[in-house]
Amino acid sequence: MQPNANNTHPWRFFRAGGFDQVRLETGADLVNLDQLDQKLWVALACPVTGLEFDPRTLALVDSDHDGRIRAPELIAAVKWAGGLLKNPDELVKGRDSIPISAINDATPEGKRIASAARQILADLGKKDATEISMADVSDADRIFSNTVFNGDGVIIPEAASDDETKAAINDIARCMGTVTDRSGKPGIDQPKVDAFFAACEAFDAWTKAGETNSATILPAGAGTAAANAAVKAIKAKVDDYFGRCRLAAFDPRSVSILNRKEEEYLAIAATDLSITAEEVANFPLAPVAANKPLPLKGPVNPAHASAVAALYTQAVKPLLGDKSELTEADWLALQEKLAPYDNWMSARAGTEVEPLGIERIRALLKGRAKAVITELIQRDKALEPEAASIANVEKLVRYVRDLHKLCINFVNFKDFYQRREPAIFQAGTLYLDQRACSLVLPVQDAARHAAMAGLAGTYLAYCDCTRKATGETRQIVAAFTNGDSDNLMVGRNGLFYDRQGRDWDATITKVIENPISIRQAFWAPYKKLVRLIEEQVAKRAAAAEAAADTKITTAASTAANVDQAKPEPKKVDVGTVAALGVAFGALGAAFAAIAGFITKWLDLPFWQICLGAVGLLLLISGPSMLIAWLKLRKRNLGPILDANGWAVNSKARINVPFGESLTQIAELPPGSMPPTADRFGDRPSILPKIVLFLIIAGFIYSLLNDFHLIHKWTGGRFGKKPTTEEQQKKADAEADATSVTNAPAATE
Repeated sequence: MQPNANNTHPWRFFRAGGFDQVRLETGADLVNLDQLDQKLWVALACPVTGLEFDPRTLALVDSDHDGRIRAPELIAAVKWAGGLLKNPDELVKGRDSIPISAINDATPEGKRIASAARQILADLGKKDATEISMADVSDADRIFSNTVFNGDGVIIPEAASDDETKAAINDIARCMGTVTDRSGKPGIDQPKVDAFFAACEAFDAWTKAGETNSATILPAGAGTAAANAAVKAIKAKVDDYFGRCRLAAFDPRSVSILNRKEEEYLAIAATDLSITAEEVANFPLAPVAANKPLPLKGPVNPAHASAVAALYTQAVKPLLGDKSELTEADWLALQEKLAPYDNWMSARAGTEVEPLGIERIRALLKGRAKAVITELIQRDKALEPEAASIANVEKLVRYVRDLHKLCINFVNFKDFYQRREPAIFQAGTLYLDQRACSLVLPVQDAARHAAMAGLAGTYLAYCDCTRKATGETRQIVAAFTNGDSDNLMVGRNGLFYDRQGRDWDATITKVIENPISIRQAFWAPYKKLVRLIEEQVAKRAAAAEAAADTKITTAASTAANVDQAKPEPKKVDVGTVAALGVAFGALGAAFAAIAGFITKWLDLPFWQICLGAVGLLLLISGPSMLIAWLKLRKRNLGPILDANGWAVNSKARINVPFGESLTQIAELPPGSMPPTADRFGDRPSILPKIVLFLIIAGFIYSLLNDFHLIHKWTGGRFGKKPTTEEQQKKADAEADATSVTNAPAATE
């Protein structure tokens, strides 16, 4: 949505974070947001998760339900709410209730919402109330709990006026499942009704097909299902048996192989036999011979004896008569008799309603249940506008309470820069290393977040947070914008307080290093030098310890082997001696150059020596301070929020003074007693103060003395006397000044 070309609203701005931000102080400011150029918006989109904001309100603003709120959606929400209020200034009050009289009932929608608000209050027993609050509208179940028809197209059994219809609704719910009604009770809707009666018709048609052709489909009458099940249970083994018999008839030599070898029986006999053992189950159903019938009453494979018995009693006897054996032709005839039933069963439809029984299904199809239930659903849907108005009452109350706060954390960042209350993207406060960091955001994936957030130029610490009492876990990122980073490292523990006041154990898992202050940058080179020296000393100490251990081991070995021949002494390498000479020569030249520089430096006046020392410090620390200054100027919030799914539209800078407010350093509270002496602390030494005082005094004295001021002020009793050359220069300067003063008089 582009800004309106006819921009007539007078906007006012304030400056924070290094850029201009629009003031949103009146209802007119909010309802005219469509006229504000979106290039002046601080953000253009934000996620609906990870924010300290009412999720229900965010879901209502997110009209396309994609999990993000964009500028057009926020504008539409403000326009809708502002149009339903007589005075749009209600939007900036942030109240959690609305006077009914404030709703603009001059419009059709406003009239419906005002009427719905009065109805809600009446249903809650507050008929005389003049305001409707968030508590009144936030519990939809309570609003609709006593309603039967509420406009959602779902009806409950209580909606029926007779027992027959109520029983039909219960049957539909039992077979097809339920849909939750606005009253919170289980009910059914039109799709459930249509699917139920379609299933009833399908099951009835399928049943009629069986009844019409019962002689063919049910050859064993009521026992046909059991007969078919008995045939299917043993079919694979019977087919295998007759197949083996056909192969034996084809080649008598295969009989011994088809009946399994004697060795296989020996292997089985060596173990504990079970009648259902897998080895026995894989054997033929009965001894195989050419064209041999299957014995139904004789010996068969014991693993399948019960299945063969069921085949005889449930299928063969009812369909083929009392037979003691089954030929292959009988087997095929038996399957042919059951084929119609098998085909009929595979075409079975409407199984969802089968538990009701065919008599109940046919009674429902013959009655008016479907028509009556459909009429009830239509009656319920007719109330949809009124029910929608009730839902819109909640929406309006929420917008009146929350929209202004959302705008001052979206269109501008007033909450963030005024520091009166946290912004909606701030998750809480991290206490660590005697600091309280308030710029803390939730993160889902620290590695992915860091890839973008690292561009913010801010020192970031990613932490894993846990609450062992509840087993909850979460990840956060905290910006350290004050102090130093000497004690910030992976593994350090702190305490995180979320916006609800709950405490979490926090452990640093990842840091993105950036300058925190120029003061830290000044000392950074020297700290690095100290660390390097400490590392080198540690390495040398470790090497010396290893060398000592080696010498001890060598001495012990020498003492143990003193009787053995001594090794020949090593000859000195001439090249090594020459290389050592060159190295010592280079070191000597370097030391001589350094000594000469120091000698010349010490010949200078003391104040120049001090200035030289300061210049040397600036020469060492200057590059680090310059880089830190450049990075601190670029430090901004945008990449940190963008990594969380925001679309930040401006350079929301975090300068040094503002950064100091985001990270508070520990200080003694006003009016507190000063600390007493530390019993075990290091004794304070006055020597550094004395040395500093002497250096400052010497600098001042040397500076004044070098310019002969002390000699002049003391009347020549103290201080350095000016040389003849210096006196002559002074006299010449005074003469020149006098000649310039008298020049105009001479001209006259």
